[in-house]
Amino acid sequence: MLTALAFRNLWRNRRRTLLTLTAMVVSAALLILSLGVYSGMIDDMLTTTTRLYHGHVVLAAPDYHARRDLHAHLPAASAELPLPAGFAGLLGRTPRLRAFGLLSAAANSQPVEILGVDPAREPTVTTLHRQLAAGRYLQPGETAAAVIGSTLAKKLGATVGSEVVVVTQAADGSIGNDLLIVRGIFTTGDSRHDGRLVVAPLPWLQQLLALDGRIHEVAIAIADPLQAFAAADRFSAALPAGIEARDWGDLLPEMREAIVSFDVSRMIIAGILYFATALGILNTCFMSVMERSREFGLLLASGMRPWGIRRLVLLETLFLGLIGSGLGLVGGLLLTWYMQAIGIDLSGTITPITYAGSTILPRLRAVFDPANFLLPAGMLIAVALVAGFLPANRAARLDPVEALREE
Repeated sequence: MLTALAFRNLWRNRRRTLLTLTAMVVSAALLILSLGVYSGMIDDMLTTTTRLYHGHVVLAAPDYHARRDLHAHLPAASAELPLPAGFAGLLGRTPRLRAFGLLSAAANSQPVEILGVDPAREPTVTTLHRQLAAGRYLQPGETAAAVIGSTLAKKLGATVGSEVVVVTQAADGSIGNDLLIVRGIFTTGDSRHDGRLVVAPLPWLQQLLALDGRIHEVAIAIADPLQAFAAADRFSAALPAGIEARDWGDLLPEMREAIVSFDVSRMIIAGILYFATALGILNTCFMSVMERSREFGLLLASGMRPWGIRRLVLLETLFLGLIGSGLGLVGGLLLTWYMQAIGIDLSGTITPITYAGSTILPRLRAVFDPANFLLPAGMLIAVALVAGFLPANRAARLDPVEALREE
């Protein structure tokens, strides 16, 4: 009976109820949308840092990433080490060799990072092959070929088909130099990669560095980047001595801190938005209780216990929360779908921003995440109940005699 009575009471003042519901629906929908856009931004940042270059987990010698030591290398067979027992979610793994040197074309020279890759396996870990602005990616079995960044190509005056000269320090102390033919030019939006990265076949670089059969790291991609921390721990426990596993958070601590700060900012925004919503619900409930003081006094005088009055008012706010969260979920779902399917392109207004070791792309897009829907809905219901407690408590403490005297 109380449930039916609470639902009917909700619509006794339709205008006030609808205004309150509108505020609740708008706040829930906007929060869902903002969480989706935040998730999209984090997804873009993770993609530009991990799927374009680093990978999610990297196996290497313990001191390699701290100093990029040319001599901290591993056997090429390290790329074939067995996976930890029961490990799932592997997308791919690929061996790599890295060097730093000088790249020249005609009268122009630039310092570069040379990344030796397996053209057949690298695309299972990174997506650089999808970022080509001209030419093609490396092909299996190809030698003396390279894919370079667009900014680097512009500085050198190189185009697809151009010959460039590589000079670097070999592991045996000699100077390694050779010709490369530019087969492709990529654009990632990250100035570091576009301006200094050269991707070449692994066997060619092994020969240039006098490191035949050796690699510096094994890059691994998994299905969920946020599970890379646990995956790295599992790999570390199964690896032989002299090899360690590092997740992208170890390689890019500033990126990990940025994600934590994003999570904190999301909660702050949610708190501010729902605090304003709670004030609106509180105002509505107090006005309703004040207008119905005589009615509550009559119910108390008729034998209803104070807890029944309190329950009645809380049921009304619960219905408000349920309806508001339900409609807000629908609105947030539609807005998130639009931002995921279409989004907003800002490339004509702003350029990519390098932040915390990653690149924020000039676009707004949302990502579907169940938590982005369940959290706002649950918070809205909780906020409605908390906001309704004070009015419910006031109604339950009314003096029946005094309440009946009110006009």
